[in-house]
Amino acid sequence: MPLPASLPQPVTVSVARTVQPGRTRQASAWAHAGQELAREWPGYLGSGWVRTSADSNEWHMLYRFADADLLSAWEESGERRWWIDSAADLVEVTQVERRTGIEGWFAQPGDARLTVPETVVPPRWKQMVSIFLPFFPLSLLANFLLHPLTREWPLVFQVLLATCLLTPLMTYVFLPVTTRLLGPWLRKKH
Repeated sequence: MPLPASLPQPVTVSVARTVQPGRTRQASAWAHAGQELAREWPGYLGSGWVRTSADSNEWHMLYRFADADLLSAWEESGERRWWIDSAADLVEVTQVERRTGIEGWFAQPGDARLTVPETVVPPRWKQMVSIFLPFFPLSLLANFLLHPLTREWPLVFQVLLATCLLTPLMTYVFLPVTTRLLGPWLRKKH
């Protein structure tokens, strides 16, 4: 049986920009203008920006498109080029990252290994293995420990409790440790 062709994945682009001192209002208007331009493009899924504090000159701008081809059409467009050029003396790009699927598990924000164009995204099967390795024993342990307390509960509540307990542990403890330990294997190109 032939394997199904991989489906297009949404792509999120994160751009860190430094705004020139005293130009916050202009940068805000410029960012709004970029959102309005992108909103009309096919595949546009949304955008926004965050600052670490009200007086920070470092802005993290995010935009998302339905797939890499639609993103490329936007990024190569004359409208976007005009918009970017209009801020030449207003902002400076300091970092660009592109992420698809669940690859965000495999590096911390700002990790230089994900900076374009050097992005090395692990194949899906490696991502699956690195999630399975901590998840199976943790799930087994949680079920073993919780079963005496929840054996009379309906199954949906047993699963809900285990999920509520395991999700933060996987997110903040086990996945970061596992991906750090497996990092060289995950980034290996073959």
